[in-house]
Amino acid sequence: MRALLPDYFRDKYTLLGTVTFTAFFSLLFMLLSLPFAHNAWFSLGATQLFGYTVAFYLLSLLCIVLSKVLMYHTRAAFPMTWVQFILWNLAEIVLVCALYTGISLYGHRQGVIDLGGLGTLQLFGGALLYSFSCLLVPYIIAGMFFALVDKNKTIRLMNTRDVVSDEPEENRSGIQKVTLYDNGGAMKLSVSLDNLFYIESDDNYVIVWYTDSKGAMKKYMIRCRLKTIEESFRGSSLVRCHRKYIVNMDKVKVLRKEKDGYELDLENDAIPPISITKTYAENVLSRFNAH
Repeated sequence: MRALLPDYFRDKYTLLGTVTFTAFFSLLFMLLSLPFAHNAWFSLGATQLFGYTVAFYLLSLLCIVLSKVLMYHTRAAFPMTWVQFILWNLAEIVLVCALYTGISLYGHRQGVIDLGGLGTLQLFGGALLYSFSCLLVPYIIAGMFFALVDKNKTIRLMNTRDVVSDEPEENRSGIQKVTLYDNGGAMKLSVSLDNLFYIESDDNYVIVWYTDSKGAMKKYMIRCRLKTIEESFRGSSLVRCHRKYIVNMDKVKVLRKEKDGYELDLENDAIPPISITKTYAENVLSRFNAH
C-alpha cells in the first residue's frame, strides 16, 4: 500500500473515463433506487424536489470533476501512493455526502424537503451508505477495467518483423530484442538489448534512447507508460532508477555518490548523468553490485 500508484491511474484518459462511467452509473443507480430510497428525498417530475435532485446531482458531479482535474495536474509534483489514492477517493465520497446533507438541511428550512425527523448526523450517515454504493462501486469497476487495459497494452520481449529496428534485416535472428508497442499497438520499436541505453518518460509517452547499427545515438517516442515497461522487463538488465528513467545496467559506466544522492554515467558520453531517487536507490545499488 506504500508503493507508488501506477501512472496510468492519473492519466487524463483514465480519469476522464472514470468520471464518465461514474456519472452514468450513479445516475442509473439513483433512478433504479428511487422506489426503495425511503431515507432519500430524490424525486422525478415537475416538482421542486426534482429541481433539488438535479442540483444535487450536477453539483456532486462538478465536485468529482474538479477533484479529478486537481489529481491530474498535480501528478508531476505529487507522486501518489496507493494509500493516498484511496484516501483521496474516499474524501470525494465524504464531500458528496456533506453536499447532500447541506442541501437537505437547506431544503428543509425552505419547506421543500421532509427530513422525517432525521438529524444532521443521521442524514450524513444515510448519505454515506448510499454514496458508497453509488460512487465506490463505479470507482472500483473503473479501476479494475483500466488496470486490465494497461496489462493488455503489451510491451514485451520478443522477436518480430515489420518493425523499426536498429539492426539490418539479415542480422535480426539470434539477438535478444526489446520490442515495444504503443497503447494502440500501432507503433513498434525493436532494438537489441546490447544497443539500448535508457528509456525516458515524457508525460504519456516514453522516449527510447539507443544506438543504431552504425553506432549513432537515436531516439524513438512511443505512447505508453514507463511502469508497464518496468513490469514487462523485470529481471532483465533494464532497471527503474527514477520516476522518469529506466536504464540498461549493462550500459552503466560509473555509479557516483553526490550530495543529493546517486547518479549514473552511461557508456555514451553524450548522455547526461542520470539521477537515482531514494525510492529506487536500494534496488539499483544491488543490481549494480551484481553487475
